[in-house]
Amino acid sequence: MGEAQPVQTMTAAEYLEWEPAQMEKYQFIHGEVFAMGGASRRHVTVSGNLFAELDRSLEGSPCRVYMADMKLEIKKEEIYFYPDVLVTCDPADHKAEHFMSSPVVVAEVLSESTAAFDRGDKAAYYRKLPSLQEFLLIDPERKSIELYRRTQQDTWELLDIPPEHPLPLHSLELEIPWQRIFRNVD
Repeated sequence: MGEAQPVQTMTAAEYLEWEPAQMEKYQFIHGEVFAMGGASRRHVTVSGNLFAELDRSLEGSPCRVYMADMKLEIKKEEIYFYPDVLVTCDPADHKAEHFMSSPVVVAEVLSESTAAFDRGDKAAYYRKLPSLQEFLLIDPERKSIELYRRTQQDTWELLDIPPEHPLPLHSLELEIPWQRIFRNVD
């Protein structure tokens, strides 16, 4: 499958009013609206596993985890995405109903049709978020994890997490066992 084609164009305000009434989810990029496709069983399993592990690990902390149906606003760019999983510690985000704006961690689970966009433009937009400290790309087919971490010099380093090694999320002061992320992915 190729890159999604825009459905129509509109302003960000029009998109925010229009999109909740739609049967499908749509992402918004610089005035263009893109329909989102369905996810595979492996994609859904990995997203759910990551959500469950983060939710359990963050219990009692000021941070909360959200997934799939929660939009993320990149205001300066006029962009709204639906990350597979995001974590925010911002009290304002915890009160927001339709979109978050200050994530600490964002995770995208790759699919064949979206991998190039997730690795390219989407990752570049995410890295512009001042609050973002870590960004994950998880490939359920290859069972691989790429962790991008913001450095103290405000650059990004890539860590390839080897199979069977825990995923170290420094921004949240926790580790997630590799096996838990890929549980039931066969």
